[in-house]
Amino acid sequence: MDLCFFSAQYLPTVGGVERYTFNLARRCAEAGHRVRVVASALPGLPDTETDAYGIRVIRLPAWPLLGGRFPALRPGKARALAQRELWAAPPDFCLINTRFYPASVWAARQCRRRGIPAAVVEHGSAYLMTGPAPVRLAGMAYEHLAARLVYRWIPRFYGVSGACCRWLEHFGIRAEGCLYNAVDPDELRTLVQSAQVDWRERLGLAAETPLIVYAGRILPEKGAETLADALPAIRKAVPGAAVVLVGDGPLRAVLAARKQPELYLPGAAPYADTLALLDQADVFCMPSRSEGFSCTVLEAAALECPIVTTATGGSTELITGPDCGTLLADRRPDTVAAACVAALRDPAWRHTAAGNARRNLEARFTWEATARRFLALATESVKGTCG
Repeated sequence: MDLCFFSAQYLPTVGGVERYTFNLARRCAEAGHRVRVVASALPGLPDTETDAYGIRVIRLPAWPLLGGRFPALRPGKARALAQRELWAAPPDFCLINTRFYPASVWAARQCRRRGIPAAVVEHGSAYLMTGPAPVRLAGMAYEHLAARLVYRWIPRFYGVSGACCRWLEHFGIRAEGCLYNAVDPDELRTLVQSAQVDWRERLGLAAETPLIVYAGRILPEKGAETLADALPAIRKAVPGAAVVLVGDGPLRAVLAARKQPELYLPGAAPYADTLALLDQADVFCMPSRSEGFSCTVLEAAALECPIVTTATGGSTELITGPDCGTLLADRRPDTVAAACVAALRDPAWRHTAAGNARRNLEARFTWEATARRFLALATESVKGTCG
């Protein structure tokens, strides 16, 4: 089959949607299918290229709105040339990631006009916009409009978690099921072994230092600042404990300016090094406001790092009880601190919870399983069109 994945952004931009798109596209390419990814252009990168996995990447010119987080396609000659390559040999099936980007609306309309079977996969479980009330209300209105347009043209929707499927009901959309976000546990373990980094040594910490880790973009909605606010209470209960927030984002400079004792912000790290940090940590904590199905939660489970996180997105499907991890009742710093302290003080619980979370992951949330379901969906859709 000739498969096409639409994603507003793509690698080397590192985020949940980008990694989902790459991993699913890669498995399809490895299964012998022709694969294309269509995304917005990035400075310094070619408009088209074929990567090491045989994935053809087509980048369309875009305006980087909201600091690049919300690209809007830009008309012009370069876009016309890229589209010519894309539609010269129309895909057999398309998967559009998320319903609210302008590029997603455009992709849905193009698929409908050209009679190409397609589906949309949702990655969110809450409204995108934060900030003052007028901004939030405008964002909500836009999301409903975009969802209505996409659903009008492409009525087949899936979610990367059950929570995403339920969230779609806010827009009058009934999802057909899940195409779960996932990881490959064996591949992650191999990457950890290749990293050869001791994070406690790198940060100048003693080998026995209790270590709590957050990995991801340092954004207000992700909860990194909440974990930093919880650190004094954690250190009062567990002297010597440290928190590492690995990643970059607009809040990193703000948190670094605090010069808070035992709060480390090393910035963005190579993927293998980030995985090694999860492997070496005592607790992974992410008090996020909203997730579809967090990549780092899945990675922590795969590497048997005990998890403390909010009951958002797919976390409730992975952490099915207190013997699999801790789901926070709220995002207050004192709640986060209490959960982290309880985890640090109970090594037996950490061992049990980490093992159970990994077993849950291996049973349901691997790329092998997600790719198999996606290819079955694509095959069924193509056969239905031909018939």
